[in-house]
Amino acid sequence: MICNSYKSFFKILADDCKLNIINILSKGPSTVGELSQRLHYEQSRVSHALISLKEFGFVINKRNGKTQEYQLEPKIMIPLLRLIDEHVDKYHRSKCTCKGVRWREMK
Repeated sequence: MICNSYKSFFKILADDCKLNIINILSKGPSTVGELSQRLHYEQSRVSHALISLKEFGFVINKRNGKTQEYQLEPKIMIPLLRLIDEHVDKYHRSKCTCKGVRWREMK
């Protein structure tokens, strides 16, 4: 039987909103408002997604004045996302016709 934590982890990666947030944060820190504007999502939707991403350790946040800036968790998530890129390149690139997420260039 698969642990529910594994299911929750992969469920996050299967959610378009959360995956789009991860993609934007791979380019650098961002606020809820900036993410909402770039993704054309309601701010409440982005906030809820960030809460979930933070709860499962995908992102961290830092206060910058009155706002919160979010970024990918650097020690585990950035290396993990780079490994996902390698896996996709090796096993799935021929099936992909999109210009999808690439985490190799992350800071």
